[in-house]
Amino acid sequence: MKINLHNQTSEDIKEMKKLLKKVFRPIKNKKNMQIVFVSQEEIRELNKQFRNIDKSTDVLSFPNDDEFDSSIGDIFISIEQARLQASDYGHSFEREIGFLAVHGYLHLLGFDHQTKSEEEFMVLAQEKILKKAKLERK
Repeated sequence: MKINLHNQTSEDIKEMKKLLKKVFRPIKNKKNMQIVFVSQEEIRELNKQFRNIDKSTDVLSFPNDDEFDSSIGDIFISIEQARLQASDYGHSFEREIGFLAVHGYLHLLGFDHQTKSEEEFMVLAQEKILKKAKLERK
């Protein structure tokens, strides 16, 4: 799967690029996706604009409904929020970035977590991908 990475922050994303290429390398999908790293302020604005929720969040996914387009959609990740959550959850920043990217990717594919069974299925899919990248939950 091809990933187009974009950085709208002042952060150096070189290591995150390597990490995400490793995470998504085993996934066979002819389409591509965009991952955009943004600030807390920007993800809050996107959340407000598209979900009518006026607060920051960690990841947002916007599927591409055009089946003839080469992209399955866009994922926006707040680097600042990923750092906070990695600390809160007691795991590495790399694990959190990988998790958020995979979580967003699964949403682009139509996965959701509105019900308990949907959540369980999505968690299993996430962990399977993250395990291959050696980013298991500790």
